[in-house]
Amino acid sequence: MPATFPAAVTPAHSYPPDVQVIHLDGREIFLVGTAHISRHSVDLVRQVIANEAPDCVCIELDEKRYESLSQRKRWVTLNIKEIIYKKQLATLLVNLILASYQKKLGEQLGVLPGTELLEAARAAEEQGVAIALCDRDVRITMRRAWHATGFWKKGYLMATLMASLFETTELTEEKLTELRSTDVLSELMEELGAAMPQLKRVLIDERDTFLAEKIKAATGQRLVAVVGAGHVTGIKAALTEDRSARMAEISTIPPVSPVWKIIGWAIPICIILAITATAVHKGSALASASIYYWILANGIPSALGALLALAHPITIITAFVAAPITSLTPVIGAGYVTAFVQAMLQPPLVGEFESVLTDILTVRGWWRNRLLKVFLAFLLPGFGSMIGSVLGGYRIFSNLF
Repeated sequence: MPATFPAAVTPAHSYPPDVQVIHLDGREIFLVGTAHISRHSVDLVRQVIANEAPDCVCIELDEKRYESLSQRKRWVTLNIKEIIYKKQLATLLVNLILASYQKKLGEQLGVLPGTELLEAARAAEEQGVAIALCDRDVRITMRRAWHATGFWKKGYLMATLMASLFETTELTEEKLTELRSTDVLSELMEELGAAMPQLKRVLIDERDTFLAEKIKAATGQRLVAVVGAGHVTGIKAALTEDRSARMAEISTIPPVSPVWKIIGWAIPICIILAITATAVHKGSALASASIYYWILANGIPSALGALLALAHPITIITAFVAAPITSLTPVIGAGYVTAFVQAMLQPPLVGEFESVLTDILTVRGWWRNRLLKVFLAFLLPGFGSMIGSVLGGYRIFSNLF
């Protein structure tokens, strides 16, 4: 039987609008909307848990994020070579940018990002209350978001994220209070949905469903749920419905579309066939010229990218050698090869893992920090190889026709 959902009512204690009480099938849920860099949210979370003495505290965290917040050693324990091997560098870079941006804003208010979520767990432990980590695995969320974003939107998203690192935005508790207000948040969600509907669906809508179902699955009759303020409206709506059938779908990483696999193999096959046809119809000399041009058109821009990254000399040579080959296979890109070589030759130091969230905020830091230099050795040679493939492909087909 679907859950009934009357309008949220004001709780017995005098709370701000950030706290809403929901009565659901005889259960009482205190939904606390927070800002992840707000001292007010930290104090409010502790106050609600102390006042209401819940049976369970539900928190907008997954196991990985909870571990990283509680231990504060997330970046130090990274195995960069394994991440490169699993082709997760782009996902890690987005995570680093988001974490660094939140850290920068949090430092203005003297609060580390996610402190209110960690405080919710601590308050629950102090009172002997059960804890439910209700968010979807962050790795699944990031991979689904990346998969759902189109090619050009990916570029726009990365450019926007990179630009956010160098913004001089200043926040106060007053501005955060205004931002948490329902009208402002609704407007922001609508703007995100209009600009990038696929991204909003994965980052907000799917997680609203996931969080709501996990909250409903938590034990006890009296619950406190601590979530980001942007999820409150969506969670309230999801609690009124039975969306359990969607959990399996939104908990998996969708496979790569067969269309992209076909395109990925079709391009190198067309290049090879064009060179072969040139040899048959125009002579081996012109075919050889096409091959040489392909090698130079791919190798030189990729090597220049590695040089611009101030990568190790062997990484630069690797970029020149690898780009013409990797451009003919969709299995691996030149950037992953050069990043792996760079990580092998100049592995990041422990101190650089610890300082990465600060170094990422400055242009100089990208070239000084070895971990960030691995990203440069991934992005710049890969971009150079992409340019070279376009130029080389144009020249090869021009020679044929």
